[in-house]
Amino acid sequence: MKLLYLLTVFSIAMFQPKAADPIERVVVMFKQNNLVELYKSFAPSIELSLLNDNNIYSKEQAEIILNNFFAKNTISSVKVIHRVDSNPDYRFAVLILTSKGGNYRTSFSLRNTNGIFQMNELRIEEEKIK
Repeated sequence: MKLLYLLTVFSIAMFQPKAADPIERVVVMFKQNNLVELYKSFAPSIELSLLNDNNIYSKEQAEIILNNFFAKNTISSVKVIHRVDSNPDYRFAVLILTSKGGNYRTSFSLRNTNGIFQMNELRIEEEKIK
C-alpha cells in the first residue's frame, strides 16, 4: 500500500505542467501581435528604446508609443537570436522582428517581482545588415 502511494505521488509530480517560460511567453505575444497581453507584462515603469528615442516611461505611456509603432509595423515573424535564463530572477532575450516596415533587432529584459516576471526594458532598433 505504501509503495502504491509513493508511486502515485511520484507520477503526479512528474506530470505536472512546468511553469510557463517567461521569454517564450513574450515571443508568442509578439508572434500573435497580441500587444494587450504584452503590455500586461510591463513593470510600472519601463526603459523603452524605440529606434533613436530612449527614455523611461510609465507603463501607460509606453503602451501609447508602442501602439503607434506597431500600427505601422505589424509583425509577420519572430526569430530568437539569443537568450539568458540562467538567473532565476532575471531573463533577457534578443529577437529579430520582421514586419512590413522592415526588420528590427529587439531585446528585452524581465525581472522577477514577487514571483511574476515583469518587463523592465525593451529596445527596438533597425536591424543592421552586415
